[in-house]
Amino acid sequence: MRKDIHPEYREVVFQDSSSDFSFITRSTMTSEDTIKWEDGNEYPLIKIEVSSASHPFYTGKKLFVDTAGRVEKFNRKYKK
Repeated sequence: MRKDIHPEYREVVFQDSSSDFSFITRSTMTSEDTIKWEDGNEYPLIKIEVSSASHPFYTGKKLFVDTAGRVEKFNRKYKK
């Protein structure tokens, strides 16, 4: 690999702002904000809006959409 063309790949903390859920992983994203993690080290903090802790698919709080109405509308529109 060529030197000095790749971004720094380091550990960062992602924090879900809607559920206050945090996890640490490796990423090339950067941030001015930092957070002190459970291991005592300080890591860059990336704030996100949706994670597995707040997404309806993973939490089981799905919103049911009127799919039957959509199918009927599609059939009427493209009826032969």
